Amino acid sequence: MEAIRKIELNKVSKTILISILGTLLLTISAKIKIPFYPVPMTMQTFVILFLGITLGAKVGLLTVSLYLLEGICGLPVFAGTPEKGIGFIYFTGPTMGYLFGFLIAVYLSGLFKYEKNLFINFIKLIFSVSFIYILGMIWLGYLIGWEKPIFVLGAQPFLLAELFKILLLLFLIPHLIKLKKLIKIT
Repeated sequence: MEAIRKIELNKVSKTILISILGTLLLTISAKIKIPFYPVPMTMQTFVILFLGITLGAKVGLLTVSLYLLEGICGLPVFAGTPEKGIGFIYFTGPTMGYLFGFLIAVYLSGLFKYEKNLFINFIKLIFSVSFIYILGMIWLGYLIGWEKPIFVLGAQPFLLAELFKILLLLFLIPHLIKLKKLIKIT
């Protein structure tokens, strides 16, 4: 019985440590702006999908939930913080829908099984990341009004960068699957 408890404790400790490291990676990805056309890109959505693929649906969801909680509590983890504010006020701003979309995207990308078929993997990644933009545009429309060009403001500027990140992930998937096996959480 003692051995079972020790194994459980080790798994919980490992999960917590991996989740904290995941939130650090997500924070770094939010802070680095890469010059890109038409708008600078961060690597947040890349890391969201990366976490889903390598950690699986449950631990990926835990990691992103912890990241959002850190931001809501006032830690400057989100893109644009602390310059544009921190905490719950920042969280409920124009990016809240995208941040909620992170939860669905990491969960879905963690649920999928990835094979050698690049096209099928591409569709899975596009499907997963689409929820970030769908929820983002819904919240943006609610916040600024539906008469505004929501797609042009909330998705179009980011699509080229998103395609780049997804293509990069496509070619990293075999390595990410090896990393997932090495981590052995899920």
